[in-house]
Amino acid sequence: MKYDNIIVTRIHEPFTVHSHKGRYFQMNGRRYFGLSLCISGQITYTHNGVTYVSQPGNAVILPQGGEYTLCGDKAGLFPLINFHCTGLPTDRFLVLPLEDPHGCLAEFDAIRASFLAGGKQLEVFSLFYRLLHKVLQSQPADSRLTPVLRYIDTYYSDAGLTNQLLADHLGISEVYLRKLFLEELHITPKQYILEKRITEAKQLLRNTTVGVSQVGEQCGFSGVYHFCRAFKKRVGITPTQYAEQNRIFNL
Repeated sequence: MKYDNIIVTRIHEPFTVHSHKGRYFQMNGRRYFGLSLCISGQITYTHNGVTYVSQPGNAVILPQGGEYTLCGDKAGLFPLINFHCTGLPTDRFLVLPLEDPHGCLAEFDAIRASFLAGGKQLEVFSLFYRLLHKVLQSQPADSRLTPVLRYIDTYYSDAGLTNQLLADHLGISEVYLRKLFLEELHITPKQYILEKRITEAKQLLRNTTVGVSQVGEQCGFSGVYHFCRAFKKRVGITPTQYAEQNRIFNL
């Protein structure tokens, strides 16, 4: 997947996370995208039932609005830049092997130095775009599931979305579709769709005043009872409680 249309709108001051072994953190609704590098150590992220590993030699793009857990496997240093942009997916992690890890760390140091010196905005943005280019140019090839994941991104709000429709879109059998999901994502297609719908529902509950029944309908649930039951089973609280605790919309 190519990301040639990224537009960065804000960059927050870079800093380095000192992560200790055994560290555990639950992120609920990440406020920004994050570009995380690794000098040493190892962190495992779990998002929608899939694990992603940050270690020396790769970069991790943390999704805005993402909900995930973080576990420190090995103590280490992780340079991080939070930013706002368009053109990146908000519902999945990107783990990218770096062709030039030392060069990327040097770019981070330059951005950090520019911030500390009160650098001008154009200089900071120029340096950050250069770092993003280094990171994204070595992204892995699309997986076999890329077309169907894009299809789900577009049609998750359709309550009639089924495994058969997804399999037909790829031109394969339902059995093989399930096999691909389990091999690559370690979850079934239905579980992936449910996670996508719950993630989108959380976004709406945090950022709008849309009613619970409308949120469920917009996210592809067949009815408000089904939505509330699925949401509470997955999140641990009802949609109404989640909105009350997490809403950031300025009424």
